[in-house]
Amino acid sequence: MSSRSLNKVQLIGNLTRDPELRYTPQGTPVCTFGLATNRSWVPTGGERQEETEFHRIVAWQKLAELCSQLLFKGRKVYVEGRLQTRRWTDPNNQERITTEIVIDDMIILDNKRRGGEGEEEVSEAVPPAEASAKTTAAPESKKEGVAAEASASPDKEAKKKQNKEETEKKPADNEELSEADLNDIPF
Repeated sequence: MSSRSLNKVQLIGNLTRDPELRYTPQGTPVCTFGLATNRSWVPTGGERQEETEFHRIVAWQKLAELCSQLLFKGRKVYVEGRLQTRRWTDPNNQERITTEIVIDDMIILDNKRRGGEGEEEVSEAVPPAEASAKTTAAPESKKEGVAAEASASPDKEAKKKQNKEETEKKPADNEELSEADLNDIPF
């Protein structure tokens, strides 16, 4: 008889860096970014203490593309996913190990947008379709999805041009990767 187990992570925090979008050799989008979470407590009879944890976040496929377009350093988000530990050998023949959170859901919790001198508050709320992204969403063609997301951004023309360039760089084959292929990708 097998026992039940659970591998689930839920975090609310701020991005420590801008997301980085890349593509596997098969053309699958993968996005990585850092997330910081804070914890504070007061020991008995002591003064308030604070601790920050830093997490490596990984998103795949459509969620990866959305994260790269909508997120930026400092943005407050909710992410949900699972812990994954990967091992690989670096070019110096050193065994490397990393633990990361592979997310399948992301919700933007603030209304900030990237600004010149710091962030500005957006007068209207982020549309729900953009604020919450789940990988189980209905599939759509990449060009339609990119065009729809680009039209919702404040600087439409610049986004359309950038998305068109990214779409042209992608390989045409978007097949799923095996577990062995995923382990060979050093982030």
